[in-house]
Amino acid sequence: MKLNIAVLAGDGIGPEIVTQAQKVLDAIAAKYHHEIIYSPALVGATAIDQLGDPYPETTHEVCMNSDAVLFGAIGDPKFDNDPKAKVRPEQGLLAMRKKLGLYANIRPVATFPSLLDKSPLRLDIVEGADMVVVRELTGGIYFGEKGRSEDLKKAFDTCTYTTEEIERILKLAFSYAGKRDKRLTVVDKANVLATSRLWRETAQAMEPAYKDIEVDYMFVDNAAMQLIQWPKKFDVIVTENMFGDIISDEASVITGSLGLLPSASVGVHTSVFEPIHGSYPQAAGKDIANPVATVLSAAMLLESLDLLEEAQLVREAVNKSLEEGIVTEDINKEKPYKTSEVGDWLAKYIAG
Repeated sequence: MKLNIAVLAGDGIGPEIVTQAQKVLDAIAAKYHHEIIYSPALVGATAIDQLGDPYPETTHEVCMNSDAVLFGAIGDPKFDNDPKAKVRPEQGLLAMRKKLGLYANIRPVATFPSLLDKSPLRLDIVEGADMVVVRELTGGIYFGEKGRSEDLKKAFDTCTYTTEEIERILKLAFSYAGKRDKRLTVVDKANVLATSRLWRETAQAMEPAYKDIEVDYMFVDNAAMQLIQWPKKFDVIVTENMFGDIISDEASVITGSLGLLPSASVGVHTSVFEPIHGSYPQAAGKDIANPVATVLSAAMLLESLDLLEEAQLVREAVNKSLEEGIVTEDINKEKPYKTSEVGDWLAKYIAG
């Protein structure tokens, strides 16, 4: 099979972790006789520095002409520390989501048996936790009208949703629940927000079409609390953009490291596969960042192209590396492996 993959390494540790995922993909291609054509493109602070745009049109064209996008991370302290900056790396991420029609972010959150002691929660609470967070990506307060008053003493951000936007993300969430344990939790703030009431009304109207799915509803503050108390009670969580941003990050720490979890952003055009962590600029160039989340994102990429056996082998390699302690310093400070060493080990395991 011929695969055309856009590679948007981005900023900070992005280039290092993406390189390890490419090593793994190359090993898969060699083993299963696939051909991979990588098309690198600029995004984030790197794109601003070179082209003045965090998501240039040339990058968008590369993404549109690819089967999938392997994405690293964006962000740079020089923008984080300048609240008056008119162009920011994160604007590139929002532009990419909008232009590619990436209306859903899929985050699987599962604990690794060999790393349960790394979780901040007790063993009996986290052991066996396995959920998927489905987050709406192109609506809500992040994309609504926003601004400041002339005297800069007042600011506003508008949260807007349409029934159509809610229906399409709920349909996807119901689909995921149907393939898993058939349980769906809709997270909102319907006791306060009009948009949340529309979310709840829409979900309730759709329920009869999915009689095999058990649906429950939680206010976001209650859901945040129960994620910590009883993470194993959740199967599929679906929610709006800002709530999903917060809930998915909260859920991710259950595993013990942000460097372990992948994600996929799917929608109308080309899907994007990326780790859930940021650009970690303090570690850039030091060969210490954990590449596992990016490697597992590559597994999700393969799965999206119906290469199920290949995706499973990547996951098997990752689990084996964790069991044998082939991990970076965020997992084991006493005997850490370099980013590149983890990538080399995974590629070698896959090659057999």
